[in-house]
Amino acid sequence: MAMTGFDLPLGTPLPDFTLPFGGKEGGWSTAQAAGKPLLVLFICNHCPYVIHIAQKLAELAKGWQRAGLAVVAINSNDPETYPDDAPEKMPAEAARAGYDFPYLFDADQSVAKAFHAACTPDIFLFDGVGKLFYHGQFDAARPKNDEPVTGKDLDAAVRAVLAGEDAPSKVQPCMGCSIKWRPGNEPQ
Repeated sequence: MAMTGFDLPLGTPLPDFTLPFGGKEGGWSTAQAAGKPLLVLFICNHCPYVIHIAQKLAELAKGWQRAGLAVVAINSNDPETYPDDAPEKMPAEAARAGYDFPYLFDADQSVAKAFHAACTPDIFLFDGVGKLFYHGQFDAARPKNDEPVTGKDLDAAVRAVLAGEDAPSKVQPCMGCSIKWRPGNEPQ
């Protein structure tokens, strides 16, 4: 079922989190992005909205990272009810899509709750001091429309945050599949 992300005010602080990544002790932590703008993407393996933008997202993320943006993606879906989103399937999906940023698994769904994430993709861009700069769509492309996948909305926001400019004044919310919460773990 398609839904949009929750409206969060600009300036909302970045929730601190640490999630396992690649067998590294300590995993990946927001401390690794300290002082840099950070893009946090809630995605998953099976969502048609994510699959629709994945290759363009991977392409743009490579350039954004070279320009100084930290990028991380998080899968918070329940793998019991959605086995395609199981953590052991994430490395193959990252390789298929061309992601060269950490793709983390939020096993207890606490990180998704801390961000008030609602859908996949749900996109959060923070400035270099950890304040929400942009929470909106990648672009207007959807799996069942004729809009080209360009990433223009997120790309404009990333360029603005990297240049020290103001946040975009008009923002369309993220749209995608709902996060698949474990039974009894749905946000209140």
